[in-house]
Amino acid sequence: MNKIKRLAGETVLYGMGSMLPKFLNFLLVRLHTDVFPPDQYGVVTKLLGFVAVLNVIYTFGMETAYFRFATREGADERRVFNITQTGVMVISFLGTLSFVVFSTPIANALHLPGSENVIIWISLIMLVDAIVSIPFARLRLQKKATLFAMYRLINIFVLIGLNVYFLKFAYDPAIGINYIFIANLVANILYLAFFFRVLIQWRPLYDPNLSPQMIRYAYPIMITGLAGMTNEMFSRLTLDSWLPRDFYPGRTPEYAVGIFGACYKFGMLMSLTVQAFRYAAEPFFFSNASDKNSPDLFATINHYFIVVCCVILLGVSINMDLIKYFLGDPAYFEGISIVPVLLLGFLFLGVYYNLSIWFKLTDRTYYGTILAVGGAIVTIMGNYFLIPVAGYMGSSLAMLLCYFSMTIACYLFGQRYYPIPYKVFTDVAYIVLTTLLLVFVNQFEFGAQVLNSAFHFSVIVVYLMVIYFIERKHFKRPTN
Repeated sequence: MNKIKRLAGETVLYGMGSMLPKFLNFLLVRLHTDVFPPDQYGVVTKLLGFVAVLNVIYTFGMETAYFRFATREGADERRVFNITQTGVMVISFLGTLSFVVFSTPIANALHLPGSENVIIWISLIMLVDAIVSIPFARLRLQKKATLFAMYRLINIFVLIGLNVYFLKFAYDPAIGINYIFIANLVANILYLAFFFRVLIQWRPLYDPNLSPQMIRYAYPIMITGLAGMTNEMFSRLTLDSWLPRDFYPGRTPEYAVGIFGACYKFGMLMSLTVQAFRYAAEPFFFSNASDKNSPDLFATINHYFIVVCCVILLGVSINMDLIKYFLGDPAYFEGISIVPVLLLGFLFLGVYYNLSIWFKLTDRTYYGTILAVGGAIVTIMGNYFLIPVAGYMGSSLAMLLCYFSMTIACYLFGQRYYPIPYKVFTDVAYIVLTTLLLVFVNQFEFGAQVLNSAFHFSVIVVYLMVIYFIERKHFKRPTN
């Protein structure tokens, strides 16, 4: 239990550095939806979808390779750092150079003629993100979670300040959505100052023996991440193309993308929890892999992770009648019905990340590629068949089906190569019963908001008490 408590503490710190900044960034949704109508916000949503996918290529899976090779017995961490940083630098510089040179045809291909500046801003943002990705990974490996959090928080406060200044006090319609990307670029450049000492100490390095090993380990991770990001972003990139023109009467497909993108932000409340946990758990799993009790430890961690995510699933889903006002313009409210589906989908994504430790510890990372590509196929097929009949709800269901299928497949493969005694029945029961409870609670409407909120608060309190009653015996267990 001590190890679990340490992991929980690190997760909180990484949450301060990753979840809290992105939650604060989530608050910008209100500012953006106040300024930009759904059609324009749909363009922002689509462009950020491309950024998310391309970021995976820029880092090339080298963060995970860094953890794996830097924690091996007798490893020279500085040498491993130099190799991984070199790989990321080469890939990211070549990528950004290509985007700058071909910004005009890329803008035309995205149906954004005259938006070459946007393409350049985006490519520079991705370059900076890539440059600091390995230094941030080093902070995680060295368990400098406080420093990690501080850097992330400074970045987000600068980002929020710039967005408020640009959109509230210096807004020029001719610049429009460019403000969002300019603010991101300026805030990210601060990272270069934070890691200045680390970056000037970096020396380009290619090791004829170690570098090919790391590339062979990393590229399946990159393909896995690319397929995984396709799973997350594909609906944003295809919704406007696959949505029938008359599906939402009187509204363009870009309008639907804008609503979907804004409401998708609420699903990120679960995604950010998953990400904060993943930042802490990935180096933790590697560090404890040699412990003979690690399978039981990993199973217990996954169980408590599911419990926490179920609390978030219920708490957010039954309070959407209140939370929806973060969207600002009531035109966006019509899409809030997709939020519980997105939350559940991200919950399964988090479980998948926990289960996936088996192929990372056994150096069978190609299984991650197989699983992610399979998930991408489910995503593509799901969107293709569901968007025409259910609109952006179809996109949300496709995402849920993708992560659910990946979780099941990862569990089945993992039990064959690296058996872990997961509490399958109990964990599934938590997820199913929580989902049924939120559906039941959302059937009640008391008219006055204060009555609705009081009812929802009471449900959450009772739910937490039940969880404590069920889990209390484990809290007292003196395991390490």
